[in-house]
Amino acid sequence: MTDDDARRMLAVLEQIRDQQKLQLERQAEAIAMQREHVTLFRTQSERAEKLQDRAEALHAKSTQLVTGSRKVIGFVLALIVVLVILLVLYVGWLMLRR
Repeated sequence: MTDDDARRMLAVLEQIRDQQKLQLERQAEAIAMQREHVTLFRTQSERAEKLQDRAEALHAKSTQLVTGSRKVIGFVLALIVVLVILLVLYVGWLMLRR
């Protein structure tokens, strides 16, 4: 092996080393980006879970309100019917009294 061959071999080995360093740097950048994406996904997932919990709580409250309002409306309607019947009876009594 001559000095010229050794120099060419050394140059090729240096190129291989430089390419490997570049590849490792790119892999490190890709891994860092993947970590950022995973962190972003986790954050968005947590936010979505919180929003879902809030929506479920609001739905439960609205269900309670609707149930309560139905009871109140039922009571008010029954009271109105009773008052109308009493009014009709009173008017009938007044008419029969004359």
